[in-house]
Amino acid sequence: MDQYTGELIRHMSGFVTESRLDLFHRILSERTRYITVVLEDLYQSHNASAVMRTCDCTGIQDVHIVEEFNEYEVNVDIALGSNKWLTIHQYNGGADVNQGLHNRKPDPRGGPHISRAVEALKKKGYRIVATSPHREGTTPETFDLEKGKAALLFGTELNGLTQRALELADEFIQIPMVGFTESYNISVSAAVILTRLRQRLEESGLEWRVSDEEKGPILLNWLRNTIRMAEQIENKFRREYSSTI
Repeated sequence: MDQYTGELIRHMSGFVTESRLDLFHRILSERTRYITVVLEDLYQSHNASAVMRTCDCTGIQDVHIVEEFNEYEVNVDIALGSNKWLTIHQYNGGADVNQGLHNRKPDPRGGPHISRAVEALKKKGYRIVATSPHREGTTPETFDLEKGKAALLFGTELNGLTQRALELADEFIQIPMVGFTESYNISVSAAVILTRLRQRLEESGLEWRVSDEEKGPILLNWLRNTIRMAEQIENKFRREYSSTI
């Protein structure tokens, strides 16, 4: 964390109560980037928002949103503000979204943005783990956490992950089921998998928490999302800071 960011955090911290700041530090100490989540082209906002809520509750800091045919929207009644505390990475067509080119009929083969997301995650050292009831793989109980960081891919509500996403996967994970229905709702799947993997991380000797270097930018974003008129306060600080250099 550079000196400016550190000074800005100290300045912004003066605009929240001590108890609020203590809460931020306590939650931050339990955040992880060892596991991250990728949502491929979900079209029901309540499902995406429910997954985000689960990510926040299980301490998953990063969520990657792939928008091939459907534009991501937050359902505020379901998310309950959880999106404010997460680091959201979006992969989409940029201006295409605003031109109304999304929300057309999905292609089960997939689109180009899942490839971009996977490439970016692999550069950060993640192995790509596809969730699918139709591919033989490990379970939340047997998944090998010691092999390194993992990005869990979740697909659309009806058809699951696209063919391209499945082809890009390094491994597969599935939830054991004994009923007639072949799959859980995506938000339930995420809750089941993430809750168990979180428990197993805590029981492991792995260094799964975010590093001290990573905590600063996360804390700064939380402060920005909490403080009223945060942008104006930060702009004023920047001007004053620049005049002292």
